[in-house]
Amino acid sequence: MTTEKGFLGVTPPISTAESTEREKEVTATLMEELRRQNTFESVEEARLRETVLGRVAAVVKKFVYEVSLSRGLSEAAAKAAGGKIFTFGSYRLGVHGPGSDIDTLCVVPKHVSREDFFEKFEPMLKQLVEDATEVSGVPEAYVPIIKTKISGIPLDFLMARLALSSIPDDLSLKDDNLLRNLDERCVRSLGGSRVNDEILRLVPNVEVYRDSLRCIKLWAQRRAIYSNVNGFLGGVAWAILVARICQLYPNATAGAIVSRFFIIMYQWSWPQPVLLKQIEEGPLQVRVWNPKLYPADRSHRMPIITPAYPAMCSTHNVTASTQMIVTEEFKKGADIVDKVIVGTASWSELFQKHDFFHKYRYYLQVIASTGTAETQIKWAGTVESRIRQLVMKLEYVDSLILAHPFIKGFDQVSHCITEEEVRQVAQGQISDIIAKRTKADIEGLDGASTVYSTTFYIGLLIEPKPLGAVGPRRLDISYPTTEFTKLVKMWEKYDEDTMGIVVRNIKSSALPNYVFDEGERQPKQALKRPKTSKGSGKSSNTSPDMPNKKRRSETNHDNENGIPGLSFSSATLHGETNGLYTPINRAINEIKTPQLPLGENAIVAMGAK
Repeated sequence: MTTEKGFLGVTPPISTAESTEREKEVTATLMEELRRQNTFESVEEARLRETVLGRVAAVVKKFVYEVSLSRGLSEAAAKAAGGKIFTFGSYRLGVHGPGSDIDTLCVVPKHVSREDFFEKFEPMLKQLVEDATEVSGVPEAYVPIIKTKISGIPLDFLMARLALSSIPDDLSLKDDNLLRNLDERCVRSLGGSRVNDEILRLVPNVEVYRDSLRCIKLWAQRRAIYSNVNGFLGGVAWAILVARICQLYPNATAGAIVSRFFIIMYQWSWPQPVLLKQIEEGPLQVRVWNPKLYPADRSHRMPIITPAYPAMCSTHNVTASTQMIVTEEFKKGADIVDKVIVGTASWSELFQKHDFFHKYRYYLQVIASTGTAETQIKWAGTVESRIRQLVMKLEYVDSLILAHPFIKGFDQVSHCITEEEVRQVAQGQISDIIAKRTKADIEGLDGASTVYSTTFYIGLLIEPKPLGAVGPRRLDISYPTTEFTKLVKMWEKYDEDTMGIVVRNIKSSALPNYVFDEGERQPKQALKRPKTSKGSGKSSNTSPDMPNKKRRSETNHDNENGIPGLSFSSATLHGETNGLYTPINRAINEIKTPQLPLGENAIVAMGAK
């Protein structure tokens, strides 16, 4: 598809030339590496997905039919009411891998309500689909969702109710007028499918696009920068970025697209937005992304704008820290791919695992804990969704250059036999004895309980100590951490008796083994014990709350006053400038600034205002 201008996108291409022979060769080796990395599903799994979707489509029609009858429609009208499923996400884009979920949108007519979706469709999945497991509805979510597995394939169901009396089998979601008279949740639910369809319409070669995106997705996941909720870029943002490079090089192979991707993204003049087409007005009284009109839109640091109406920023969560981290990764990626093209590196180097847990000297642990598995899923999700707010507050702390959130939490189930053990687990101090204990070990014991905990990590990059400075060094993070704990406790379902939230700092040497792969951890160096009243293994807690079956005292046993601050002595930072981050920064600075080949200019890509 091309526009009247003769090209796709908001600017002309940078180059319409075909790829060189060398670029074609590295594309072949890239595809080999992606297969080696197990990013493609088998033919059998692909067939199974199609079978599962066929069964789901039939259940959706039956659901609409039964609801229609209950609303008093005739047999003929109930059958004609239809109902249709659309896929979106990685499956719709054609870049899903083995075991990945299928994002599925159920489109229903106007007489079927959201309540019907959770009260009737959810039970129907359990009753009519015999191998449906783990069926779980979350009606109160920002985008209400039902999760399940069918034949082992994970599916996420959203629902959108259109202002139509029936949903024909040939329905397309492209028409903006379909959004009229819908509630916000339905507009949001339709957004994923409409955005994906529009992306595929706006790339010059879908196969090249898919191969390139598959590579960038794997790279972003391995480098731990694939997470919208934590302030990095999510799936939609990465999909739009790769699509933009494809527009700029319409005749290039995937290897050439990946090479240009890193260079152009490193050079991009943020906050200049990345657009696949000009932003359009539409039929609804809804906000369309417009930094001239809305101050909040002006604050977006790396705006990557969705191509379907209503245009939205897919990267509003990006912070100063995460932008710095992503930009650094673009530079590293450009250097590796440059070496691949000249033959001094292999593609596998691009997909090396992140070094997050080797990168900093100090980390914050954010530990969310409760007493039941079901409550923990919701509580940990709530805490994770607020971590970005903590990062943004930390960015204002003097002497802190950067706060680097890790993209996922670590779940643990601990079986405790005393109140003291419960307290320790909630503080993140899980001894080997507790870790090895099973549920059977505590059955029948008085006072025994199980604690479910999820721990999130933030790496701290600290400014060099000023030359000639003497005495203890203090980095006060009391305000950000106190505000963060207040924020998460404002959740309407927060229960102080059963939910714990603790923020504490630890040294890299105190990181638990579970954050490392087998054999990844370096042997711990013998550290000189500082002369303090506390043991060196203990860390300052910034929030003393712990889950309780019975209400416990608010005493912080590691810090009697519960003072939320960190104190670093000169000995702690001896011989270092920026903690563990320094040599990495130096290595980055030694990488030459990536440049496009002669005759190509990235400024062309940024011509649209």
